[in-house]
Amino acid sequence: MFNKALIICFVSVVFAMPLHAQDAAWDEALLENDVDPWEGFNRKVFAFNDWFDGYIFRPAAKVYDTFTPQFVKSGVGNFFNNIGEIPTIGNDLLQGKVAHAASATGRFFINTTLGLAGTVDVATEFGLEEHDEDFGQTLAVWGAPAGPYVVLPFLGPSTVRDTGAMVGDWGTDVMSHVDHIETRNTLRTLEILDLRASFLTADELMMGDRYIFMRDAYLQSRDYDIADGEVVVDEFGFDDF
Repeated sequence: MFNKALIICFVSVVFAMPLHAQDAAWDEALLENDVDPWEGFNRKVFAFNDWFDGYIFRPAAKVYDTFTPQFVKSGVGNFFNNIGEIPTIGNDLLQGKVAHAASATGRFFINTTLGLAGTVDVATEFGLEEHDEDFGQTLAVWGAPAGPYVVLPFLGPSTVRDTGAMVGDWGTDVMSHVDHIETRNTLRTLEILDLRASFLTADELMMGDRYIFMRDAYLQSRDYDIADGEVVVDEFGFDDF
């Protein structure tokens, strides 16, 4: 971002001419093409996912959200968040974040024991804040480029890096290793319902081109997660992660 600011200043001062609106639009188009070179394919997959969500996931999530008591939904969400501490611990260690790994370990043991198998988030009351880490973030910290944006059937937004990282995520996913098929499928279905229900209100916030809105939201969110929420504003006023 700093280098981009220098180039803009150089062009503006030396050539004494402002950046025109069409130039900015052209730069934005080039950037989008670089980030999303497979847009044609991605839009088709997005349309399929959107249709499937509208007819299957969203109606099921609305039924779950409407008829499930709030304390049960909170318990379900806490349970799956607690299971998620296990891959977070592993990825914290892989990234060299020892303090974060210790915090996640403390959260897991406290919530598993005092929190009734993770259904109650006791650890937060003890000052241990929740954070998430996955193998895609680990690869980013190791220097692997994100690669093009890609939309996966059923799974939704991703990048080439995050798609490849799914192998590592699967290896640390507790439910993937549950041998009893009916139990594993039941837990997975409940997790999906609870997760989709948590985004019901967010559906109303999507404006304009839904595909672009979802793409930009995903990419910005991933940058934010990889940077652990640290946003740097340089002297030129550009935000960078």
